[in-house]
Amino acid sequence: MKKLFFTLTLIALSTFISYSQDLSNPQGGGRLNIESITPGDGYSKMNFQGDIAGYGRVFASIKLSSGNSSKTSGTLSGQARTILHDGTFLSSPLNGSWKRSGVTIRFYFIDDVSNGAMNFVIWDVDILGEVAFVKYYELHSSN
Repeated sequence: MKKLFFTLTLIALSTFISYSQDLSNPQGGGRLNIESITPGDGYSKMNFQGDIAGYGRVFASIKLSSGNSSKTSGTLSGQARTILHDGTFLSSPLNGSWKRSGVTIRFYFIDDVSNGAMNFVIWDVDILGEVAFVKYYELHSSN
């Protein structure tokens, strides 16, 4: 019985390790400028543009909805468009979560790029600095 438990534990552990994502080495990233922030009733809408390595010029619009009365976390939804240096146009819906600490908001989401790529994405948004620092981790490469 102990051997069976030990074997199952090793199998489960190896499965976890083989499917884990290394978040210490992003595949790419860049900097986006905040173009506008529009407050609404229970939400804020933010527009960004800038360059992301591997994706060229990026334009994104994201709606942040508050999940609590202190407005320190919630959900996000939006759209991104990008134009690669060769003129290829890509798009992706953006859906995820956010967490605020002081003047910094961290976005977490998985994008679904129109070329088949999927990335786990983290944005660190500096509200007063009007800039977002983006990192992405490839889950699936493009078609």
